[in-house]
Amino acid sequence: MTSSTTSTATPSKHTFERRLEDVKLSKSDLNTVVMDYLISEGYPSAAQKFASEANIHPTSGVNSIQERIEVREAIHSGDIQNAIERINELNPLLLERDHSLHFALLRCQLVEMIRKCPLHSDDPKPAINFAEKELAPRAPTNPQFLHELECTMTLLIYEHHKLPSDLATMLEPAFRKDLAQRVNEALLREQGERTKAKLFDLVRLRAWSEQKAREAKKDIPDHLSLGLERMQSGRGKEPMHSNGEGEAMVA
Repeated sequence: MTSSTTSTATPSKHTFERRLEDVKLSKSDLNTVVMDYLISEGYPSAAQKFASEANIHPTSGVNSIQERIEVREAIHSGDIQNAIERINELNPLLLERDHSLHFALLRCQLVEMIRKCPLHSDDPKPAINFAEKELAPRAPTNPQFLHELECTMTLLIYEHHKLPSDLATMLEPAFRKDLAQRVNEALLREQGERTKAKLFDLVRLRAWSEQKAREAKKDIPDHLSLGLERMQSGRGKEPMHSNGEGEAMVA
């Protein structure tokens, strides 16, 4: 009678993985990338705590995080007028210079007014008046503005649950979130900050490098992990809030 034994030997690592482990990363560079992410994506409490623990000096961008979060939350909740007022407080010239962003905010404000209008009632009048006063004078200056205004006014024709898919997107949360992201990037740009965290550029560069290596038939593993699995399992799957304990500013 023969007996079989099961090998428990640990598989040897790929040469590429061994070489990767030999690479020494600069702690200072890593701290810079982390701090840049926390500031750009809107984690004020986490940024301040990280700066204290890492013994680094936060950039001036930390002070503006809470202000940008308040603008974002106003847009996410559909309070576009409040968002516009806060933007003007932060940067009075931004919307005067960026006509496209200003129109997008006014259009979103119109969408929110239409959202509250029952079909075949007198309630659409405030929305129509707003469109005539705020958006109609701007529409002829840009063909895209005119197209977007026409699409938005079409919302008044349909019951909201019967909207065509291309119109229904205006009533979905992603419509607000995309606008909030545009506003966040515009505010960062005006403050002389990066509009995107460096981390996103590094991830894209890593993906591009892997693609080029595979196209060149380089000897690399079939699967290259970003190394985030252990981070997720270690901290759980709870999202981080904008104050360092939940959702970030990014949509």
